[in-house]
Amino acid sequence: MTMSKVIPEVQLGRARPTRVVLAAIAAAVLAGACLVPAQAADEKADDKQWLAVAPGRVEPVSGAIKLAAPVMGVIGKVLVKAGDTVAASEPLVKLNDSEARAQLASAEAQADMRKRVRNKDAPSSSSARRRAEDAVADAETAVFEAQALVDKVIADKRSGKANADVDAARAGLGRAETRLSQQRDELRRATDEAPLPTVSEGEYSVALANLEAARAGLEKLTIRAPIGGTILQVNARRGELAAPSATQPLALLGDMSALRVRAEADERDIDKIKAGQSVVVRAAAFRGRDMAGKVASVAPLVEQGRNSTLSQQRSLTDVDVVEVLVDLTEPGPLVTGMKVDVYFQKESASQ
Repeated sequence: MTMSKVIPEVQLGRARPTRVVLAAIAAAVLAGACLVPAQAADEKADDKQWLAVAPGRVEPVSGAIKLAAPVMGVIGKVLVKAGDTVAASEPLVKLNDSEARAQLASAEAQADMRKRVRNKDAPSSSSARRRAEDAVADAETAVFEAQALVDKVIADKRSGKANADVDAARAGLGRAETRLSQQRDELRRATDEAPLPTVSEGEYSVALANLEAARAGLEKLTIRAPIGGTILQVNARRGELAAPSATQPLALLGDMSALRVRAEADERDIDKIKAGQSVVVRAAAFRGRDMAGKVASVAPLVEQGRNSTLSQQRSLTDVDVVEVLVDLTEPGPLVTGMKVDVYFQKESASQ
């Protein structure tokens, strides 16, 4: 009898905490059930503010310019690093040019010889054209040497030499280019009024053309900045083989004076997006922060999507998008290459 009475008491004692735990779980479930509708309602209310949402990436206002070598060659010098600010036409990478310089020296010698042969001929009625042709040749040489001086001064400045006057060198190059343009105009006028060239004059003209071709071949071995901007990435390494391929650029360059977003909107939203429309840009890296922007342009072409966000939602063959460029009026902490989402506002909200 004693044992039979004790057992129920022990069971009752164990049951009390179990009931407490169950009651707590039930309360938590009820609280969660109350919170979920509230959160869902907030999300739905937020979604009603937007006409469309599109994934995109931040990029410089110029876009990320891929710089490749125009000809195949071995990289001899890498003159810049990521983060450097460069001016338009500034040299960035140089390929080995020993062969090209040998061809240039040969072309210079040939042109000099043909000029002496021409000058030995009796003066003809085309003496004005000869003078104009010589003046153009001298001006072309001056431009070539001025450009070489600018490149040297820029390299000296990057290496830390205090006496590197880049502005003066560029001013000299500008004067040389102006002089060349004037001399070419003079040559055109003299050629129109002169008779047909003699054999020696023709051979000299061919030699000058070969000289210019040799200089152009040498120039191709210097990869220059097409615009002023910031070096975003450098992939070139000294000693590596460079090829004219945009898929493996030597460097990336961009104008960082402003930022924009290249977004891909679903084709079903194309009628909801217009140039000048206000947008809000959000990045996962900066939760809770909104960056303002405006639609700069909407591409007149629907194509297959390239951003991974839409591609994950549907198969690649089903993703058709229209490219939208958005100028960031308030880029905030956004960085080039960052993934973002673009929220297109209604007209009433954007006014």
